[in-house]
Amino acid sequence: MALPDELWAELPAEKRIFCSVLLFSWAVYLWEAFLAHRQRRVYRTTTHVPQELGQIMDSETFEKSRLYQLDKSTFSFWSGLYSEVEGTMILLCGGIPFLWNLSGQISGRAGFGPEYEIVQSLVFLLLATLFSAVTGLPWSLYNTFVIEEKHGFNQQTLGFFFKDAIKKFIVTQCILLPVTSLLLYIIKIGGDYFFIYAWLFTLVVSLVLVTIYADYIAPLFDKFIPLPEGELKQQIETMAKSIDFPLTKVYVVEGSKRSSHSNAYFYGFFKNKRIVLFDTLLEDYSALNKEPAEGEDGENEQTKSKTKNKKQGCKNEEVLAVLGHELGHWKLGHTVKNIIISQMNSFLCFFLFAVLIGRKELFAAFGFYDTQPTLIGLMIIFQFIFSPYNEVLSFCLTVLSRRFEFQADAFAKELGKAKDLYSALIKLNKDNLGFPVSDWIFSMWHYSHPPLLERLQALKDAKQE
Repeated sequence: MALPDELWAELPAEKRIFCSVLLFSWAVYLWEAFLAHRQRRVYRTTTHVPQELGQIMDSETFEKSRLYQLDKSTFSFWSGLYSEVEGTMILLCGGIPFLWNLSGQISGRAGFGPEYEIVQSLVFLLLATLFSAVTGLPWSLYNTFVIEEKHGFNQQTLGFFFKDAIKKFIVTQCILLPVTSLLLYIIKIGGDYFFIYAWLFTLVVSLVLVTIYADYIAPLFDKFIPLPEGELKQQIETMAKSIDFPLTKVYVVEGSKRSSHSNAYFYGFFKNKRIVLFDTLLEDYSALNKEPAEGEDGENEQTKSKTKNKKQGCKNEEVLAVLGHELGHWKLGHTVKNIIISQMNSFLCFFLFAVLIGRKELFAAFGFYDTQPTLIGLMIIFQFIFSPYNEVLSFCLTVLSRRFEFQADAFAKELGKAKDLYSALIKLNKDNLGFPVSDWIFSMWHYSHPPLLERLQALKDAKQE
């Protein structure tokens, strides 16, 4: 009787590759499901405010955050299961070669034969992203209009949601298709060192997109207005100048039209840095803290008033503390370090792609026996073959991110913002209904930011001083 190892060895190489990809995908899913189950158990069993949180959260906010996170986790379980089953069925039923052949038929009817591989690749990409958008739509609708609505975060109407989704799809295609066509062309004509040219091209594209995103892409979806002259703007400019941050502009984005979650970030290269604050972060600017004027419905046709769930936001001193943390990422070189790591990883992946692209068994494993399209090679190698490496890299980057967050908090402490950052973190956690208790394995694997209690403890000594 043949042993399992012998049976495995007798399988053709392409079958072993296919089975390995499928088994690893399910292994990752089961690991994630196990972690999520541990965290849901925390949500279900931790029904009272722990003693160490007594001075931080009241019981009402604690219960709201518990129920919100429990709903999110349950939703994530079902959507994750659907995604895994869908991906498995696509692989088992030959969905990738089917879509490729369909793309060839469509491009052929338009007068582009098999020799126009890049055209066929773009049709394939368009159909694949359209399929993903359609199958993901019910989940997105449920998440926005059931879960986020139930817990007071959603500010969108159905019309705004669909308009936004269509706009996102169109903008994505306008960027994705030209970039992909150029990348495929570079790989085709690049010779033995095409991986270097492909890497340089993606580097340039990523830098350009980072540069233009906030000025030309983000305003297509949200309204950006300069922060009005006043005490807050003056304080931000003073703080930026004190650490030599080359600030040129400060914007407020009307995030309250979409969601009541809050955020802040900076962008730009060299001497052209800009800061963006969500209006939901600012106590004095958030539309959610304002009563509608007499004779008005309080919102335009695309958004809805949620006066029953006002978000507190942060005072000016707390906003400055949050920005002190964000600017700490810049001053400590975290942004540059992340770019370097990302580009080193990108170069390595393109190099390994160049090594593997000639292996016909990789294509045969996914149903491509007669052709080896470059786009399909990119998908197979980057998405499937590299998946174990990607999981390890993702965990390492999560660990590094938590380290950076502690360092940025420490930088804000050095600016004398410990007390205000302490209170800001508590407010932001409350406003966003973050649950402060977590399973240690789940936290270690998933949290790019340290748990709230750990951050507060690190700030506590400086706050008391």
